[in-house]
Amino acid sequence: MAEKRVRFQDVKPYDAPERLDELRGPAHGTVQLPPWVYWGPSPVANLDSVGDAIRAYQATIQEGRTVDQVQILNRDRLIELWPELHMPPRVRELWEGRFLELAESA
Repeated sequence: MAEKRVRFQDVKPYDAPERLDELRGPAHGTVQLPPWVYWGPSPVANLDSVGDAIRAYQATIQEGRTVDQVQILNRDRLIELWPELHMPPRVRELWEGRFLELAESA
């Protein structure tokens, strides 16, 4: 009998704010990602660069707590970037299930 593998991404808890309007982070400029959100070589993200913004948003959504998300993420920028973000299915389902605006932009 084959055993079913349980992957960390299948059980890891993810956070999300109650409302998108809570996301009041900067839309432009730079943001310093805390080490528990992004532990890569460069924790500073230039939000005016699409690549950096995607990296920062993916990391913050997947690794950040709600308190981090509301400080780093910007509502309008998130809606703009949402179709480009690559995340585990459970994360996408959580956010799109909670925020119709994201599901409509996907």
